[in-house]
Amino acid sequence: MLLHLMTWTEVEDYLGRHKGILIPIGSTEQHGPTGLLGTDALCPEIIAKHAAAEDPDIIIGPTFNVGCAQHHMAFPGSMTLRPSTMIAALTDWITSLTRHGFEKIYFLNGHGGNVSTVKAAFSEVYAERSLAAPGSNGPQVRCHLQNWWELEGIFNLCKELFPSGHGSHATPSEVAVTFFAYPDKARNTVLDPKIAPMGPILDAEDYRRRFPDGRIGSDPSTATPELGEKIVTATAKALMTSYGKFVAA
Repeated sequence: MLLHLMTWTEVEDYLGRHKGILIPIGSTEQHGPTGLLGTDALCPEIIAKHAAAEDPDIIIGPTFNVGCAQHHMAFPGSMTLRPSTMIAALTDWITSLTRHGFEKIYFLNGHGGNVSTVKAAFSEVYAERSLAAPGSNGPQVRCHLQNWWELEGIFNLCKELFPSGHGSHATPSEVAVTFFAYPDKARNTVLDPKIAPMGPILDAEDYRRRFPDGRIGSDPSTATPELGEKIVTATAKALMTSYGKFVAA
């Protein structure tokens, strides 16, 4: 179920039975010459929707699709939030949901650059409860952040499907996931070098200088919709298990 396609009365009925919600979170940033700008937000969204299609008790909230991506800003189309802005926005999202009775909020993440900021937002939420007056009857919210590629067995699967040139940005696995969901966007081009170099990430201009086509250590030319389907099917299954354990704890 998608929160956006429910009425308030349906949400109220749901909250009488369940207290969990799953929120895809990612980024809007360049993913090399073949990857979509929305890759990091699209991947968790695609996977979450496939999991929810199998489990009707999963509600999916709106995708948080602009994250911390300052180092990508030398590439047109990329967008970023300051960490302080993202912390404030996430705190408000979580507080809004807990106001209605959601107590278990699971974020499925598609962008490694979000991790420290999301965890800082969780700390803000927990601090509010810790500093509340004794006897406060607010819900005991619990938040969880899960990178989709770190779900059980998934990174090994990606490396098995793409044994060479997987890399760390604009990877063939994430590009394949988006090609599966949007096959009309599947594209290929001659990459030079075929496997991009590895190296550090500093500011935006330094990134563009070191990695002029945006890739880091990857060869996304091997991505196909068929391989993306394998990843999505396996990851959705692993997500159902992980999410189920979280909301049941």
